Amino acid sequence: MDPCPFVRVLVGNLSLKMPVAPRPAGAGSGVHPSTSPCYCKIRLNKMPYQTADAPLLLPSSDEQGVAAPATGALAAAFHLSKADLDRLTAKPSLFGSRTARLKVAVYAGRRGTTCGVGNSGRLLGKVVIPLDLKGAAAKPVVYHSSWICIGRRGRKPSSVSAANTLLNLTVRAEPDPRFVFEFDGEPECSPQVLQVRGNMKQPMFTCKFGCRSNSDLRRSMVQPERDAAAGKERKGWSVKVHDLSGSPVALASMVTPFVASPGTDRVSRSNPGAWHILRPAGDGSWEPWGRLECWRKRGGAGASDSLGYRFDLLLPGVDHAVPLAESSIGASKGGKFAIDLTSMQPQSRGGTPGCSPRGSGDFSQWPLASYSYRGFVMSSSVQGEGRCSKPTVEVGVPHVVCAEDAAAFVALAAAVDLSMDACRLFSHKLRKELSHLRSDVLR
Repeated sequence: MDPCPFVRVLVGNLSLKMPVAPRPAGAGSGVHPSTSPCYCKIRLNKMPYQTADAPLLLPSSDEQGVAAPATGALAAAFHLSKADLDRLTAKPSLFGSRTARLKVAVYAGRRGTTCGVGNSGRLLGKVVIPLDLKGAAAKPVVYHSSWICIGRRGRKPSSVSAANTLLNLTVRAEPDPRFVFEFDGEPECSPQVLQVRGNMKQPMFTCKFGCRSNSDLRRSMVQPERDAAAGKERKGWSVKVHDLSGSPVALASMVTPFVASPGTDRVSRSNPGAWHILRPAGDGSWEPWGRLECWRKRGGAGASDSLGYRFDLLLPGVDHAVPLAESSIGASKGGKFAIDLTSMQPQSRGGTPGCSPRGSGDFSQWPLASYSYRGFVMSSSVQGEGRCSKPTVEVGVPHVVCAEDAAAFVALAAAVDLSMDACRLFSHKLRKELSHLRSDVLR
């Protein structure tokens, strides 16, 4: 399997130093001009903004050249595909340069919303850092790792002095190659899964969707029929992944039905549906690798509902699950399911990649240190309700040793996609492919 080139741009070690406002003689020492928290809005070209806190440091004389303490905290991460890199590294056009530009705006005040109204804070200044991404797909590059003056509303100060507001940050890029897979149909239609590299696509896996009928569940016939007629539970779904030789290499099996909470038509977080992602044990049996729980989150004021999810790793010999991801995906517009542990990596001040043990920080207390899940792990596209969904799956190269590893992530992507239907309001009917009254059984 050949991977696709990806690059991630990481911004970290944020800290802020502001001048001290002098007080009249006899009034005591100077006081800091602001006791409000500060934060940054960070953007790479036209990609969505990411927001992070900027710790405020107490000034210590005029030693502007002294390095700020390396907190190791990640502030923002931007993931660039080969197509993104081609656009950003193309020759300048008639409309100007296509060099990537990292924009950082610093604000004082609390971020978030109050009573549904957004808080933007008071703008302290901005800075723009150009990034030459040529070669970043081959080796790590550090673009900035020191103090920098921020100009008020785009105006840069002429020199560094004690009267300037200073921002410390580390900006670097590093290779992040990934395997890319694409379903050529919806998971419930038993599609092929293709590996994608550039314009080339080749079959890699096949999927077999199954929906066990009520009679196959070996339960009382009367009550299941009533449950199915009432439409208050969805159960028995499975997706088995085979390699090209026909051997099963991964399985996603619904182990907890998706059931509407009493008095409602939705799956609640207090009683989520669940899948087990299983891998072959080598003796014809299966062993659990991960557990996916999903539910329907009610939207806030004027917002639509979303699919809430949580994925835990089930490690052999460990009596508790290890959480890897928890977030939500818009029910109407869709989005991405992602396992990305980049924020758990220390951000070094130099060129050492954060995923290397030589970077700053201590991995000894990290629950996944022995399992080597670090940095970007995987992502999968998910379409909104009622839309044709053919997931695209990206898996970080360090997490794929064999085809079976990739198959487990493909099965997980199928389970997430099907959960969008499983968590659909029970007042809405599902397509016939997902009906419990189907007679076909997963073989």
